[in-house]
Parts: sequence; C-alpha cells; structure tokens
Amino acid sequence: MNAVIPETLLELIRRKAAQPATGAVQALADRIRSTYGDAVQAILFYGSCLRSGDDRGGMVDLYVVVESYRSAYGSPFRAALNRLLPPNVFYLETHADGRRVRAKYAVLSLADFERGTSAAWFHSYLWGRFAQPAAILYCRDPGVADRLHRALARAVVTFLSRVVPCAPERFSTRQLWLKGLSLSYRAELRAERPEKVAGLFQASADYYDRLTPAVLPLLPYPVARSDADETRFESRMPAWLRRRCRMAWRIRSVQGKLLSVIRLLKGAFTFAGGLDYLLWKIERHTGVTVEVPPRLRRHPILAVCVLSWRLYRRGAFR
Repeated sequence: MNAVIPETLLELIRRKAAQPATGAVQALADRIRSTYGDAVQAILFYGSCLRSGDDRGGMVDLYVVVESYRSAYGSPFRAALNRLLPPNVFYLETHADGRRVRAKYAVLSLADFERGTSAAWFHSYLWGRFAQPAAILYCRDPGVADRLHRALARAVVTFLSRVVPCAPERFSTRQLWLKGLSLSYRAELRAERPEKVAGLFQASADYYDRLTPAVLPLLPYPVARSDADETRFESRMPAWLRRRCRMAWRIRSVQGKLLSVIRLLKGAFTFAGGLDYLLWKIERHTGVTVEVPPRLRRHPILAVCVLSWRLYRRGAFR
C-alpha cells in the first residue's frame, strides 16, 4: 500500500504535531539532545502526558529519532540490540520548574521509524502508537520534519486499513477507533480496559473526526460516507477479507506479547536501573509485583531468568 499522502491529511498531521509542550517536557528533550548530540534528528512526544497536557506525577513518553544507531551510541552492543529489535528504551529524570520530571524514551533510526509506521511492518507496535496524536518537540531541519509528517500520516493509513475489515459493516468514527485501539493494545503485553480505551478516543475525539474521512479514501477497499451523518461510514467487502483481518490480529496478539517481554528483558541490560524499570513496567500493565532479592541484583542475567519465570507463574505475560 503506497498511496500518495494528500495535502489535506498532511496539514492535519502538521497542526497536531505542532502542539506545544510544557517547559518540563522541553527540559527532558534538551537533556536528550545533550546526551546524543548531533545523532538526534528529532524528538517526538506522545502518550498520556501529551493527552492530558500535564506531566506532573506521570512518566513522559518520548521517541528519539536518530540518524543511525552507530552515531547514537558509543557502545557497539547497544547499537546491535537497537538494530536487531528496535527500539531500545531508556529512563531519564531531570529537574525543571523546581521539581523532578521523569521520562521513558525510545531510540529509533529515522529509517526504522518510516518502515515501522508503514504497511511494511506486520505488527502494530509503531503504526498503532503513532496513528494516535504525537507532537514534535525538536526537529533538525525541514527535510526531516517532512519525512516525519509523512510517516505519521502513513501510520494512520496503515492502522485504519487493518482495522476497517474488523469493524462492523456500518460504523461511526468512534466505533472504528475504539475497535482499532482495542486491537492494537491487545497486541501488547496486556489489553487495556474498555473505559481506558474510551478515554483514549475521547481525549482527541475532534481530531479523529477530522482525520478519519481524510484517510478512508486512501484504503485499498471502498468506504462510503453517510449523507446524513459525516461521522458514519459503510464498508462492504468479502467475508474472506474480514476473516483474514481477524486472523492477522490474533497473530499480532501472540507475537506482540512475546516481543514485549523480549523488549522488557532487553531493557534490563541496556541501561542502569533497567531491572527496576522492567518490573515497574510489568506492574503498571499487569498489576503483578515481584521483589528482587539483593543477591539477584548482583547477577542481572540470572535475575532476568528467575524473575521471568516467577512473573509468568503469576500471570504477568498472559
């Protein structure tokens, strides 16, 4: 699917990506730029703190887009891990506005970001995330900005092309996005509760109402717009296509849980405090907590193996 991105869709993406961030979030971006220097091509802000407009008490979610993994790291080991299973995830905290702010940031090359938001990626890890609103905190130059805007637009096209066949034949914008968000979160470590998914849509409902009709004509099957209600649509397609879509999402669900665990385990080795981050992340998404004995902390590889088994036994990876 290599549809040309129309200017109307790009303009919607540009406006959303230009939304301002707090001084504390900008301070986090500045720390990242000072760490990675000229390797940084862009920094994107997404997730719950962006939706709420409040970074107090939360974990700011950032993506650091780099020129290459070799230029970003002094460590060939980290570069190899990032290339093998992107992205690498790190923890950062700094002081701003008289308080401590925290961030979780992922490092990804621009080429991998473009690939991961396109139909070339089967799993929804990137196109599922970035079909949702994202802001660009920093961009090296207009050329990089244009590539990012197009990648964000392709994420929405890829997302909806893989959700519409799983939606009812007649659907509203709300029904379509609730279905898509539920499917994509189910393909992660653990599905979000229905009320959480509803909140994700409601936080940007006006944006989705404008975005959806701009994207649906780009899909590889016809979607008709209702004359009576601009937020309602109808899509007729063969039953085999709907079955194939449902099967693909079942596969993504299994694949995503496995990849999520591997990425979390990888985080235990890529940065200081990685083991604690791994446990915090699992607790946040599953409610399962595990204490780490001091003797295991001295042996990270053994700790990861032992804790993985304990977490599995307690239902963290189901």
